[in-house]
Amino acid sequence: MKNSHTHKTEHVEPKGSDNLTNKVCKETTMTQQSFTTTPVFNIQMVKEKTVLYNGNRLTAPEQAAAAFCALVGDPDREYFVALLLDGKNKITGIYQVSQGSLNQSIVHPRETFKAAILANSAAIILAHNHPSGDLAPSREDIEITRRLKEAGDLLGIRVLDHIIVDTETQKYNSFNESGLI
Repeated sequence: MKNSHTHKTEHVEPKGSDNLTNKVCKETTMTQQSFTTTPVFNIQMVKEKTVLYNGNRLTAPEQAAAAFCALVGDPDREYFVALLLDGKNKITGIYQVSQGSLNQSIVHPRETFKAAILANSAAIILAHNHPSGDLAPSREDIEITRRLKEAGDLLGIRVLDHIIVDTETQKYNSFNESGLI
């Protein structure tokens, strides 16, 4: 028994296309099929500003605290950032993950690692401030750090530390030094 469906393929140039090498293959059959359009994305990072950095490897939490303070200054609300590092622990970028309120900042692994993935980071250091000056980590700080470390392990991007900074005094509390990471 013969198949009653016949297939015919024709190549059609998209109208108004600047790229003439981009051909669209249109398959027609005796049975009608419906098609929808699907967007094609181009993802890129855009440099917003620069901060001064001496280019040295980060070997101590106070260096990360200083880079954080150079970015955010002494704000009246919480900021959560990821310092993006190469394989030699040099900062390749600083990504502001979240700007929060007086005493909290919303952080999610998807948003935290977005820039690290695009920047091909080998590792990150997390940093956020407590405008109150209290450097003790909250239960939420400890829980999100655990989640971010797990996500980083899965992605192959090491979370080296999470520091809480008092931007007024530049004092800090390192999760790594405290044994919390």
